[in-house]
Amino acid sequence: MMTAVAWICGVLLSAAAALAIVRVARGPSILERVLALDVLLMIVVAALCVDMAVNRHTDSLVFVAAACVIGFIGTVTVSRYVTDRRNS
Repeated sequence: MMTAVAWICGVLLSAAAALAIVRVARGPSILERVLALDVLLMIVVAALCVDMAVNRHTDSLVFVAAACVIGFIGTVTVSRYVTDRRNS
């Protein structure tokens, strides 16, 4: 049963990653591209979480936490930069 769930999660995460990569390539604004990259990073984090659940280990937990923090800080930084640039 766990193998079927892992395959379903893998297929859904792969489809989501493909759509996020399309948005990165086609996004009309820099904010949409940054948001798509943040979504792509969270898809990688979700894949690591699925791997940890299937294999019953916590080896990737530090990377998961660090990736979430770095993704958040990066998105906030870019959005503040774009907002400050538009107001000037």
